[in-house]
This record gives sequence, structure tokens and C-alpha cells, in this order.
Amino acid sequence: MRARAGSGTVAAIPEGHTIHRIAKDHTKLLVGRPVAVSSPQGRFQPSAALVDGVVLDRIEPYGKHLFYSWANGHVGHVHLGLFGRFRVHLGPEPPEPIGMVRMRMSTDAATVDLSGPTACEILTKAERNVIVARLGPDPLRRDAKPSVVVERVQRSKQPIGAILLDQRVISGLGNVYRAEALFLNGIHPRRPGNELHAAEVEALWSTSVAMLRRGVKDNRIITVHHLEDDRPGRTRLTKRGTATYVYHRDRCVRCGTAVETADLGGRPCYFCPVCQPA
Repeated sequence: MRARAGSGTVAAIPEGHTIHRIAKDHTKLLVGRPVAVSSPQGRFQPSAALVDGVVLDRIEPYGKHLFYSWANGHVGHVHLGLFGRFRVHLGPEPPEPIGMVRMRMSTDAATVDLSGPTACEILTKAERNVIVARLGPDPLRRDAKPSVVVERVQRSKQPIGAILLDQRVISGLGNVYRAEALFLNGIHPRRPGNELHAAEVEALWSTSVAMLRRGVKDNRIITVHHLEDDRPGRTRLTKRGTATYVYHRDRCVRCGTAVETADLGGRPCYFCPVCQPA
């Protein structure tokens, strides 16, 4: 099936670079300060009371999860899901909430409002560890062990395009990075994981690390290499929006072949049948 670049936008869970960027930005505004925590919507209020006014020690991103470590030992857990979003208001005076705000965190520097998350809860450290234990290595974390990803991919008979969306195998990849990592390594998304060589899985890992790091730095997804983007006689791909080789494109940026999709992991995986032969 051919991809349509002009088709409607489908809601998607933020990929790992977004979560790490949120943690980085919010750390500057919240960590090391007493934080007033409330729930204008009301649903989170009993949990908010457990950490209201307590100093926030750390914000830890892991894959698509955020963990907030409070000085009294409680751990906040947020997963944005499809519809979750943060709004940041700079300054010491909290504004009136906009919409249904599940959790509000305010310091003398800023107010951060959270709306529509899949998960917003206060946990113990042990409960936080249970969640992390279910996740695969996060390419953006220094403690990640790529050998775990290699082992889990090679023991699976599932198509690699589906495996890469399984957060138990590799944590933080979504539909865009999955398609682009496979493209850059010339791997067809329908190849079974147990048919990939260790070197191929390691290359997918290295590509994912590089792309996600660039995403954190640029605060948007750009997977096209600058040398290809600067070729004479072409319109720059990275001027605005997402700059990709095959994801959500009609034609492959490299060879011009019509891009196809394979329904894997419940999402369409974009690929070039020439650059990624079966």
C-alpha cells in the first residue's frame, strides 16, 4: 500500500526523545525546589497531597515514562499516552488552568500543567522498579545494555518491524524512529527477528541512539543526514516539520521509489522496497 503524505494526522504516543527533552527542560524549573502540587481537575488530588510542598529531587526519563523522585521517598509516574500533554507557564504566579488539568506543579520559577495522560500516579520506589523491570533498554540512557536487545530480538520469530515497537525489547522507539532505523540499515520490516545477525541488531541499536540523541538536541525528529539534505538542486527537507527518508512519504528520498507500508505492531511501518529488499 502506498503512503499518502497528505493523509490525516493520526494521534501517536510521543517517542523517547520527547520524554527525555521534557525531563531536561522541566528539571531546570522544578528540581531542587519545594513544589506545590495540586489537581485542578480533582481526580489526582489525594495523590497530589502526598507530595504537595515537598522538594523534588529528580526527574528521570525511561523510554516513554517519566518518574519524579520526591524528597519524602514518593515517586511520581507519568505516561502521556496518546493524548497527554504538558503546558509550561513561566513566572511565579500560576495562571488559571486551561482545560482539564490532571496535575499542576508550581515553583517560584514556573507552573507545569499536565492534561490527558494515560498514567499519573504516586508510587513507592519498589513499584517504580517493577515498571522499569518490564521495559527494554532505553537508547538514551547511559546504563542501557544493547546486548539485551540483541538477545531479545534474535529469540523472536516476530517481524522486526513489530519487535521494535515492543517496549519490552527496546524502550522509547515509536513509529517514526522504527521506520527510519530499518531504512537506514536496509532491513525489510517483515524479516523475522531470529533471522537477523547480531551485527544487524547492533546497527539498529546504534542508529536508534544517534537519531534519538539528535531528537533531544533539536527538539524534533530529523533523520535525514545533513550531507544528503544539502545536495545541489533539491529543496531542503529539514526546514520545518519532520525530515524523514520514508516515514509518511510518498516516495523514498534516496531512490524515488514509491514508499510502501506493512501493518506491524498495530501501526503502518513505512519502507522502500528497493532500499530495503525482502
